[in-house]
Amino acid sequence: MIVLDTAPLLYWTLSKDQLTFKAAEAIDGADEILISSISIWEIGLKALRGKLDLPLPTREYVGRLKEADKVRIVPVTETAWLMNLELDWEHRDPADRTIVATAALLQCPLVTSDRVIQAFYDASVW
Repeated sequence: MIVLDTAPLLYWTLSKDQLTFKAAEAIDGADEILISSISIWEIGLKALRGKLDLPLPTREYVGRLKEADKVRIVPVTETAWLMNLELDWEHRDPADRTIVATAALLQCPLVTSDRVIQAFYDASVW
């Protein structure tokens, strides 16, 4: 089981050549690929603001994710929000904090290209 950060999720689904070999191997080898629902919000906002050229409507993108083999979109629970608040990390991005909290709660690796997250979360893969 692994958690995907938002950028690697986009790379994996739209542009696999942007993944590192190690990240692609981790995703391919995972028995379950978890996506925090906050990534859906993050992707949708970027698409709405013109910062992401999503080749299909966000709703359709999410529908395809839900149909993908081994993929599970996990809700942000109150436990994840509390873990987000309790992280001993000064990083202020709510999506990053929530994705890290989700991976930490599930005690699993997090595929991320974000160097700030990599420096904080020991079980990062990139």
